[in-house]
Amino acid sequence: MTLPDGQARPARRHGMGDPGATGRFGEYGGRYVPESLVPACAEVEAAFRDAWADPEFRGRLKTLLTVYAGRPTPLTPAWRLSEELGITLLLKREDLTHTGSHKINNVIGQALLARRMGKRRLLAETGAGQHGVATATAAALLGLEATVFMGAQDIERQSLNVLRMEVLGARVVPVTSGSRTLKDACNEAMRHWVSSVADSYYCIGSVMGPHPYPWMVREFQRVIGEEARGQCAAELPGGVPDYVVACIGGGSNAAGTFAGFVDTTARLVGVEAEGGAAATFGRAGVLHGFRSMVLQDDDGQVTEAHSIAAGLDYPGIGPEHAHLRDTARARYVVVDDEEVVEALHRLARTEGILAALESAHALAWVLRAARSGEIKPGSTVMMTLSGRGDKDLPTLKEAR
Repeated sequence: MTLPDGQARPARRHGMGDPGATGRFGEYGGRYVPESLVPACAEVEAAFRDAWADPEFRGRLKTLLTVYAGRPTPLTPAWRLSEELGITLLLKREDLTHTGSHKINNVIGQALLARRMGKRRLLAETGAGQHGVATATAAALLGLEATVFMGAQDIERQSLNVLRMEVLGARVVPVTSGSRTLKDACNEAMRHWVSSVADSYYCIGSVMGPHPYPWMVREFQRVIGEEARGQCAAELPGGVPDYVVACIGGGSNAAGTFAGFVDTTARLVGVEAEGGAAATFGRAGVLHGFRSMVLQDDDGQVTEAHSIAAGLDYPGIGPEHAHLRDTARARYVVVDDEEVVEALHRLARTEGILAALESAHALAWVLRAARSGEIKPGSTVMMTLSGRGDKDLPTLKEAR
């Protein structure tokens, strides 16, 4: 069934629920790992299923998200920008969490799980550094060690976050292979996990990787969408926004946001970096243990991604996003670096909010769509502002 404007009405298959033992979202997902890691993934899945069904675990997580991470985050009206654009723009303020991004929601959950499993060390990959900072933070809070793999190029452009991780007690390992960015950091983290699985837990930062990670990370990030849905119900006359928008690299903040609105009439829009737009330009393939849409050449070799935002510099998307795209429940669009920088400055100067470059991708599309009339005057837009932009000031200085 369709709505009057042709938008597909949400169906049961879009419930964003448990993908089952196979970890499949349609044709995507699964578990493509070396034989030596199959038991490790199965152990994580069994531990998560057990923990997620345990009220004590869920209660501990909720408590830490409240008293430590700072949830619930507010839904902030962008008053001046809304007036200029002729729409109602609401910002879900994940930048106001402890550590400054949505990453803390997932990491606290996984760190609690690691302790429950008896692991003593967290392994993580990071691009923009926000997942690395969140991992170092949770490790310090819970008395765990932390080793974070980070591409050498990202270390150069995110030096502030590297220092934050080190001050928090994490070991930051530079990755000098390949493009020296997020993809290569994932490769190294997974290799290290193979050799240290007995005492280490791989804390993946997005809705990617082998099953159960895409599902598990989405469930830990679901708090964003569920909070936002309740806040929109209180804020908007119709209860549900016309558009729900989030930036997407691997796609954890978008998955968590969409999970709160997938069964409503809201149009779901994921915004990719032009140089890393796997949902838009990719083809089905396997990367880092899962099947999804991946940037590839004609020989099936993974190609390098590029974005001014280190956190979106990834050549694939989470498998559930690929499924949402194929079933037309969510739409994925592209913006370029110039639009992103303009959007960041626009938000800073109209609302006094310095967004992360990643988050500015989502705003760049909202600005373009409102100007062109694609978002009609009077529409309501809920946008997840996934992180704050302090970390990006050196990059912005170079971009001037």
